[in-house]
Amino acid sequence: MAETVQAAPARSRSARGTKAPRPKSAAASPKAPDDGTLVGYYRQMLLIRRFEERAARAYTEAKIGGYCHLNLGEEATVVGLMTALRPTDYLFTNYREHGYALAKGIGADRVMAELYGRSTGVSKGWGGSMHLFDAEARLLGGYGIVGGQVPLAAGAALAVSYKGGDEVVMCHMGDGTTAIGAFHESLNIAGLWDLPVVFVVINNGLGMGTTVENSSAEPELYRRGAAYRMESARVDGTDVVAVRDAARTAVERARSQSKPYLLETVSPRLKGHSVVDPARYRSKEEKETLKAADPLARMALELEEAGILSHDDRDKLDAEVTAEVDAAAAFADDSPAPEVSTLFDYTYATPVPGELRRLPADPVFGS
Repeated sequence: MAETVQAAPARSRSARGTKAPRPKSAAASPKAPDDGTLVGYYRQMLLIRRFEERAARAYTEAKIGGYCHLNLGEEATVVGLMTALRPTDYLFTNYREHGYALAKGIGADRVMAELYGRSTGVSKGWGGSMHLFDAEARLLGGYGIVGGQVPLAAGAALAVSYKGGDEVVMCHMGDGTTAIGAFHESLNIAGLWDLPVVFVVINNGLGMGTTVENSSAEPELYRRGAAYRMESARVDGTDVVAVRDAARTAVERARSQSKPYLLETVSPRLKGHSVVDPARYRSKEEKETLKAADPLARMALELEEAGILSHDDRDKLDAEVTAEVDAAAAFADDSPAPEVSTLFDYTYATPVPGELRRLPADPVFGS
């Protein structure tokens, strides 16, 4: 699996006035994964694919409400990034986060239950598809506001640095987020204060329906790290091993040197922006190109040609994963909805005097 990494020049503040060193390539002496590891990566990718397909079906059945954004086509990026983290590392992501929750080790049953708005979900049924949260897994939220997670991730990295910990914070965002002020402000402060945070831009080529080329004066988004003297790289997001190695380089720099890093993964999504988006802005030819670049089909073929996973073994694995997803959907179906009385239980981490708990039908000034 070939890796393509490019790097943006960066200089540390202590090296100002000297020749800017280039960052180490993420391909430097990578350890090739063994057969079992590759099959494990494939299984995780397959789980995400089947989960998201089932979520799309449940949405059409009105079992999932609100918005629903899927990781279809981004499975290699998801698994590669999560493989580079320790269980103690923190993750902030955006509203396209189902796959990250699964790859972070959260059970498919709890994730599906949250999508269904059930009390057994990771956010007790009150977060839904866009707001998964599990403090134990150190998934500190999916965020519905574009870029809302980026300053929070910088703040978490500041807390890690302040406490002298060795944890790393990883923060995912879409390509559209790189145009907002919070992105630049967060990268600037992370560079100034040497924060152990890895910013990851999941570049799927489209901000909803607008191409990166039509919305960004510099479409190679990793280059934006150079403005903050931050090491950065771009990697093929359809290659799980390439993403893993690039992410390991970024995470290791953040952990050992307490330096931020900007990583861009080029990972086209196979479907529309959300479940209800038919993606009519794509031509027939573009859709065929995307289908041919499907990372799951690509890895299946590579594993078969290498003699690692036969067609029959792949079918058995698919049946096993499908059964797991079916069980998760059944669990969600059978779980109760949260009690209305718990609506405000998780608004604040600690009690706040005068906290408003009025429901929409309640009188404004009491009974």
